Amino acid sequence: MLKSMTAFGRARGISSDGALDITAELRSVNSRYLDVSVRMSRQIAHLEDKVKAYLAEAGITRGKVEVYVGADVLETRGLEILVDHEAARSYIKALEDLRDTFGLKDDISVMRVAANRDLFTTKKPEEDDERDWAEIRTVLAEAVAGFSAMRAKEGENLCADLLSKIDTLEGMAAKVKEMSAADIAGYPAKLEARIRQFLADFDAEASEQRILTEAAIFADKAAIDEELVRLASHFKAFREIISSDEAAGRKLDFLVQEINRETNTIGSKAGDAGIAHLVVDMKTEIEKIREQIQNLE
Repeated sequence: MLKSMTAFGRARGISSDGALDITAELRSVNSRYLDVSVRMSRQIAHLEDKVKAYLAEAGITRGKVEVYVGADVLETRGLEILVDHEAARSYIKALEDLRDTFGLKDDISVMRVAANRDLFTTKKPEEDDERDWAEIRTVLAEAVAGFSAMRAKEGENLCADLLSKIDTLEGMAAKVKEMSAADIAGYPAKLEARIRQFLADFDAEASEQRILTEAAIFADKAAIDEELVRLASHFKAFREIISSDEAAGRKLDFLVQEINRETNTIGSKAGDAGIAHLVVDMKTEIEKIREQIQNLE
């Protein structure tokens, strides 16, 4: 079953060590081609290529897809604050010298010394990209699963609606065939009556052969058998594509163009007002189908 290009998926989870609060969101809208944009928190931005590769493996082939992956730090992983003892010793000695030289109040304390940030260095643990990616991928997979489920559900609804519209079109085509046959069958008698009336006005006569010839010419020009056969073939192909598992939005779009072309030809050949009205209804239904197809992958 085909999938919709409009969907949303979201998931959230805490990393196994409790250090990261991870959120993943995907949303997509219609697009002729695949257009993926990814936003990530600064601390995990270096994993963007892995996210894009994962999305490609998920089978998303069309649509404008916006992805957000965020990671809030809940706990610091192995962060160490180290004191530069030599610098601290020198700094304290300088303070004592300042005190003694100028007779200042002796208020040297740990907090006052600690105010000098240059005495401390921060040692961060080495980044473990594989560990972080494994945690992010778990949450991202859940978001993608929800996203894909919505695409499939929406696609199922769209396909059901499209098949219903194709059934309607097929019924209209059958009615056109019936009306066209009746119109052509009754044309010789109508033509003969008009010709005889015209000739009577001028006190002239026409041969039966001439009347039959004119009727045959009309029947040939008005015949829509070929267009109806091609329409039937297109309807069959439409149903086959709909039932496939492959992305086929573009195929359906092309097929609808062909259905519209055959319908236009039938309308140009129709000499019956009833058929002309029915063709207008068919074109309206075709336009509805075309709009719906734009939502399919």
